Amino acid sequence: MNESQLPSRRTVLKAAGSAAGLSLFGGAAMGAGSQRPAQRSFRGRRGSKESIRLQDKMLRGPDGKFDVEKGKDAIIALCKYHGYPIFPELREKLWVSDYATGQFTKLGLAACLFINNEEDRYMLMDLFLLPGQMLPEHWHLDGDKNPAKREGWLVRWGLSHIVGIGEPNLSPEVVVPKCHWGGKTTTSHEVIAKPGMFVPLAEVKSRHWQFGGPEGAILTEVANVHTNDAVRHTDPGMNKYFLDG
Repeated sequence: MNESQLPSRRTVLKAAGSAAGLSLFGGAAMGAGSQRPAQRSFRGRRGSKESIRLQDKMLRGPDGKFDVEKGKDAIIALCKYHGYPIFPELREKLWVSDYATGQFTKLGLAACLFINNEEDRYMLMDLFLLPGQMLPEHWHLDGDKNPAKREGWLVRWGLSHIVGIGEPNLSPEVVVPKCHWGGKTTTSHEVIAKPGMFVPLAEVKSRHWQFGGPEGAILTEVANVHTNDAVRHTDPGMNKYFLDG
């Protein structure tokens, strides 16, 4: 069985911050070999909306750049807020990126890839969106060994505006951040997806993106297979960032 990891720029995964830079969240980072996730929470009442409404300055390290470990703290807080099971390997499995924008709360992604079987062509992962956070517009091409990704999303907690091709109907609360192609996208037909709703990709190879609702969203994505180098982003700078990675 051949498994591959979620697409990422190598430097993203190497940029994990030190435990010393995480005093804002309280507690200590998970040590090497630990079987328990880090026990931290943001300031504010446990489980409150305030604990998942963050400012980007809270997620930066001493160098002023996005700190991957602090980004993971934000996602763990989102999971606790919604009651998502915090299993021991979750923190290690989380893939977190701000797409080199420095504005993770506005544009970014966190994902936990459970399986990506390229031989038998099936994939399963969970996606995590903070309140008002955009997953960038992108699409999937045919890969060298696999066809273009066929996918769909099942909302588990929260609400996600799942956007793709079709008649424009974006809700007024969905505001594309300036850090995404100057605030633009090529698609603007949304499905407002709530828990229990499954939304398939409208058309293979079509562009799509998501936007977290007022309490964020946790979704399960199912697909035939994911091919790292067959992903393209609408934002040219973002596309270059990942292709050069």
